[in-house]
Amino acid sequence: MYTKNTIMKLVEEEDVEFIRLQFTDIFGMMKNMAVTSGQLQNAIEHGCLFDGAAVDGLARPEESDMYLKPDLDTMAVFPWRPQQGKVARLICDVMKPDGRPSEGDSRYILKKVIREAKDLGYTFNVGPECEFFLFHTDNDGLPTRVTHEQAGYFDLSPLDLGENARRDIILNLEEMGFEIESSHHEIAPAQHEIDFKYGDALKTADNIMTFKLAVKSIAKQHGLHATFMPKPKSGWNGSGMHTHMSLSKNGINIFEDSEDENGLSREAYYFIAGIMKHIRGMSLILNPVVNSYKRLIPGYDAPVYISWSRINRTPLIRIPAAKGHGTRIELRSPDPACNPYLALALCLAAGLDGISNQLVCPPPVNRNQYQMTEKEVESLGIERLPGNLHEAVREFQKDEFVQSVLGKHISEQYIELKLKEWRQYEAEVTDWEIQKYLYKI
Repeated sequence: MYTKNTIMKLVEEEDVEFIRLQFTDIFGMMKNMAVTSGQLQNAIEHGCLFDGAAVDGLARPEESDMYLKPDLDTMAVFPWRPQQGKVARLICDVMKPDGRPSEGDSRYILKKVIREAKDLGYTFNVGPECEFFLFHTDNDGLPTRVTHEQAGYFDLSPLDLGENARRDIILNLEEMGFEIESSHHEIAPAQHEIDFKYGDALKTADNIMTFKLAVKSIAKQHGLHATFMPKPKSGWNGSGMHTHMSLSKNGINIFEDSEDENGLSREAYYFIAGIMKHIRGMSLILNPVVNSYKRLIPGYDAPVYISWSRINRTPLIRIPAAKGHGTRIELRSPDPACNPYLALALCLAAGLDGISNQLVCPPPVNRNQYQMTEKEVESLGIERLPGNLHEAVREFQKDEFVQSVLGKHISEQYIELKLKEWRQYEAEVTDWEIQKYLYKI
């Protein structure tokens, strides 16, 4: 637990010159304001004033004055930055001038839902699987989609040409306090995964944002561009952020029941039912960009149908084989373009809705759902995830519960700006259309 005094001492001892005051906008993009070490004490005691209306979705022009309030426990030094005049960071909450949290602060939304769970005696534990691609840059240092490697799942050097960059990323993350559990080359060429230890929801969301910054920063030092774009190349597997979740009470995992055939408790079944009830409305947040829905198609290790299973990886929700304290559910639809604060807030809120209302969990679907016909899907009463961003917006608009979790401000901003994004996409003439029609018509 850091205090103002311990942070000031750390800054002096470590020769920290610049401190980034970081926050995340509603669309999951990290922002920051930098202060020098000489201004740090003032920033900690009084916050830093900034124009909230200049950040998409954060504030309206008539109420643009906002403050960044540092969370002292998030103090960390960036090991990949210069060792003289070091750079550190503090993750901040966004506050109004009167000291109240901003309705546009996604970190506040997650903290609010965590408090509701705590009032019921629950702690929400989350472990993400973060996938990304490493591509070459051009002569100007700009990103491309070019890679020289043809490595696949679990391949190693010399096939895996990104191994050195991935190792360097891990070493830097460990220096920042991450506990890295595993890493490997993923299915597609140039695709990688690094898994860090699960933790409480707020710490995990903070870690996801730090992870993405570290991956991009260190990849650049290796002359590579790291992208968390869900589907950068057609015909390849996309990048997901499979999210493992469990609830504990008094330190005991309440999802575990050794007497159940699936190893799951009643609360676990209720939690699954809550997510399945709201997943179509949640998809706008879990899969927030046009490109997200290019990943959610059959045959590419991504879910299409709203179902669950213990024995296969094609449904929306999978129950991993781990038992006892490791019992958990794995939600497979989120992708790394999402805002982790909003995504985890909705997952927790939807699961708690299932528990509080004792929602009935449908039976598992233990089949390869990519090979099921539309008639078979219909006969089982299985719904599909939204097929594109526009459909996701419409489902979000229908789900009043999901909107209530995020609040009126974020919900309205999301709808407005994502519909604008969809209209821009619809008006765009793509390379596919040129190749398909230009010479034929």
